[in-house]
Amino acid sequence: MTLRRGASRRAFVVAGVGAALALGAGGRAHAHGRHPFGRYGSPATRLDDRTLYVHPGGLGDHTTVQAAVTAANGSGHTLVIAPGTYRETVAVSAARTELTWLGASEDARDVVIVYDNANGTQKPDGSGPYGTTGSATTTVQADGFTARDITFANDWLRADHPEITGTQAVAIKVQGDRSAFLRCRFLGHQDTLYADSLALTAFARQYFAHCYVEGDVDFVFGRATAVFAHCHFRTLERTDLAGAPYGFVFAPSTAVANPRGYLVTDSRVTSEAPDAFYKLARPWVPGSDPTARPMLTVRETRLGAGIDAVEPYTNMSATYPWQSQRFAEYRNSGPGAEITVPANRPQLTRAEAASHTPRAYLGDWAPWSREGC
Repeated sequence: MTLRRGASRRAFVVAGVGAALALGAGGRAHAHGRHPFGRYGSPATRLDDRTLYVHPGGLGDHTTVQAAVTAANGSGHTLVIAPGTYRETVAVSAARTELTWLGASEDARDVVIVYDNANGTQKPDGSGPYGTTGSATTTVQADGFTARDITFANDWLRADHPEITGTQAVAIKVQGDRSAFLRCRFLGHQDTLYADSLALTAFARQYFAHCYVEGDVDFVFGRATAVFAHCHFRTLERTDLAGAPYGFVFAPSTAVANPRGYLVTDSRVTSEAPDAFYKLARPWVPGSDPTARPMLTVRETRLGAGIDAVEPYTNMSATYPWQSQRFAEYRNSGPGAEITVPANRPQLTRAEAASHTPRAYLGDWAPWSREGC
């Protein structure tokens, strides 16, 4: 089901267990009622001593995700999260390595971690606004993080806060190396999914498989080496703008020394908006790294009519034109992939495409081997 109005969409995000947004069938019944943790045991039948259970009604070890993260001190813990809407912010420090989060129902729509801070939202202590990074509902700094079957959301809405001009509102910021997200959803508007690293010299590798991501402005952005395989990107309708462009799907900010940026493969881009009202990408060269050379490769992906086929790329700043960055495509399909002006759509050769694969980007880390776990 596609929701057209912001308020209605928020109601669905926070509705809790069984919310129906954008993806197929409902959650599995065994993760509800008497068996809230599904096949993953329970506090009485714990998988092992490093597994913690989260349940909003008190049937687990903790009632909030952050409390469970705090208790998971050290490395190698697993959080089994029961169906529910967890309205909180969550931070995973760099020390909590090899942490796994499992949505107990095995349907991402049933486990929703959501909050509503934006860049321009004022902090309660009066010290100023949160900023883009501070707006994140979930922040992951640890290496070896894995999440399966979970929704990460930021339901801040521009219409509710016309006084705020800093409208970036991050659902999740991921900075750790070897971070994997399997069958997850990422919901927001501007800056939904921040795939980043801890430092300019840290080339964090991230993997997103069979995920759903929605938003409007730069809603997948950052400097990580990130692979998106078999994912669905959805651009949203906007009632606050009179004309195109409504926004941009990708805004990579890859460090110039990093040979690998964003790779999108075997995926699709659809839209609620009118045809050609979205750009596929624009390069982000942040003030903190004016030497950045953003990199994006989109291959064997279906681009719907919402993408402007004539001019799919644009500049964020005239100082850093997209033509000087590392943007390329290979064997894409759909109306948004039609090549009408070849100069506007740089294409890889078959030989070049051989070095733009998940294995080439992620090296000795093969997270796809765990997709069926």
